[in-house]
Amino acid sequence: MASLMELKELFRSADAVCFDVDSTVIREEGIDELAKFCGVGDAVAEMTRRAMGGTVTFKAALTARLGLIRPSYEQVQKLISDNPPQLTPGIRELVSRLHQRGVQVFLISGGFQSIVEHVALQLNIPTANVFANRLKFYFNGEYAGFDETQPTAESGGKGKVIAHLKEQFHFKKVVMIGDGATDMEACPPGDCFIGFGGNVVRKQVKEKAKWYISHFDELLKELEER
Repeated sequence: MASLMELKELFRSADAVCFDVDSTVIREEGIDELAKFCGVGDAVAEMTRRAMGGTVTFKAALTARLGLIRPSYEQVQKLISDNPPQLTPGIRELVSRLHQRGVQVFLISGGFQSIVEHVALQLNIPTANVFANRLKFYFNGEYAGFDETQPTAESGGKGKVIAHLKEQFHFKKVVMIGDGATDMEACPPGDCFIGFGGNVVRKQVKEKAKWYISHFDELLKELEER
């Protein structure tokens, strides 16, 4: 098993860095914000708590929560314009520094493409580097489900995305940064996991992650070391 020093060296020499989005790159959980906006916040937050406890599969939890929210296309767009996602302090500088070093940056999220693409735009990350769940709508804008073929719709999906990126781009060293168990499980095939507790602390991740940070400044400092 890699030591902390080895993980830090791996981060400094990474070809690609993948970030989780909800509670990592942004301060909030997108699905909970959407639920609040659609008037079913409490019921969905309770479902989220149960899902985090690992008693149901990710896809089953997503299906149940979206079935309760049933967001229309108009509601999703209004949420983004009225309550845009709040970037976590330090993320803009970190992504910019990674880009300067020629590192590819990806956003891999169990959240929704339309919200995550809005975040990517603010960070100068190409939309082709976004992997997230896609909501489906009928021609009149009503909710029609979600694209169940996306890897991020399944448990273990983030690892599948990283395996795909390694195969497609021949990356040698891929780092995954996130707050949750699904991010930690993506390594392997990811080469290094960095736990993030700047917005929410997940006990399991804090205890198991070899490298755990509370602010993105800690990673910026690592990049200045070299």
